[in-house]
Amino acid sequence: MITLIIFFIIVLIVLFLVRKNLQDNKNAEKVIGLLRVLALIGIVVAILFASIVQIGPGQVGVPILFGSVQDNVLRSGLNIVNPLVEVEKLDIKTQAYTMSGVKDEGQVKGDDAILTLSSDGLTLKLDVTVWFKVSESEAPQILRTIGADYIEKIVRPATRTSLRDVSVQYTATDIYSSKRDDFIKEISKNLETSFQGRGIILEKVLLRNIELPEKVKEAIDEKISAEQRAQQMVYVLQKEKQEAERKQVEARGVSEAQKIISSSISPQYLQWKYIEALKELMTSKNNTIVITPYDQKLTPLLNLNK
Repeated sequence: MITLIIFFIIVLIVLFLVRKNLQDNKNAEKVIGLLRVLALIGIVVAILFASIVQIGPGQVGVPILFGSVQDNVLRSGLNIVNPLVEVEKLDIKTQAYTMSGVKDEGQVKGDDAILTLSSDGLTLKLDVTVWFKVSESEAPQILRTIGADYIEKIVRPATRTSLRDVSVQYTATDIYSSKRDDFIKEISKNLETSFQGRGIILEKVLLRNIELPEKVKEAIDEKISAEQRAQQMVYVLQKEKQEAERKQVEARGVSEAQKIISSSISPQYLQWKYIEALKELMTSKNNTIVITPYDQKLTPLLNLNK
């Protein structure tokens, strides 16, 4: 836009010089006058357009006047600015930077996984994604001290360095299984320290994949399986113990019930129940004859001594 303004100014100067050389030619003077008006209109329009800058959603604009970064920040929408400034736009939305061993999955084409060592001397291959964003208020400072390529200068090298620095404090087994969350937390703390004062805000570190030597991976898987089997056996033993205790309680209940029944049943009670049963048999439609032993008083006999 500044170039366009300069062009119109040059046109005005040329027209002024031509006008001095063609003062006697009235027609030429009219043409030059018309061109001069058009040039002035063009300059005004160019200045108006240069004074209005649109900043997109999730962006901020940083004015730069003759190479000097200004401290004010332009936010989303239309902004009125000095027509002589250039505006550098920075993205303040959440950004994801991925380093992966899978082709075309990360920002760098090809295998970009991080090779590092564990505390027990094993080589690990890590796939990582870092979520971060640019601080809106510190955007001018980023351009002034780092530049627009802050990802290549800060985010990428800081992430790779943090992973290597932290991984040597953990064994391969810990990173792969039991202390994976602690490993990620330690990396996040390290990265936050690296980003501090640089206008970059860390949101989250995602450890997407851990690739170990095959033999080590098999050994770790076997160890985890053994631990799971041991936990399953503990559960089974606890269940069997509970079942045995239940059966003991049930047996004690049955024993107590039998003792109560034995102490409460008398010969007279059994004689009465016997007679009741005979009565039901005699009244049943399926029986025509009922034969029972009885004494001289015609009382059914019930041997209670056996």
